[in-house]
Amino acid sequence: MKIQIINGPNLNLLGVREPGIYGSESFDVFLPKLQERYPDMEIDYYQSNVEGELINKMQEAGFSCDGIVLNAGAYTHTSVALHDCIRSLKCPVIEVHISNVHQREEFRHKSMISAACKGVICGFGLDSYRLAIEALRP
Repeated sequence: MKIQIINGPNLNLLGVREPGIYGSESFDVFLPKLQERYPDMEIDYYQSNVEGELINKMQEAGFSCDGIVLNAGAYTHTSVALHDCIRSLKCPVIEVHISNVHQREEFRHKSMISAACKGVICGFGLDSYRLAIEALRP
């Protein structure tokens, strides 16, 4: 299986940004652990703070991968463009959030992308990514 993990804005700051919400581990430290746990899978990673770059990467991966794990960050709550992109892809997309967005500010309770995704996982810290990979397994 080939899985593409895509992280959106500000997730390049994991381990530094609000560790009380997002934890103290960077994604660069977490990713090799995830790859080691799933040696039978090719797990690639991409991060961008730019909405159009996220769309370009999803369009690139969405026809060649077996699944996408997407943490769209704040674009989750605003982007019809991401929603439309997800709907156009061949592979399933799992929406992931590190924090439980429903315990946070009201504006984070609405996702513009959930309806286009196969499923949503939130609130389990970085383990949310592992759970999404499990959900994509045949």
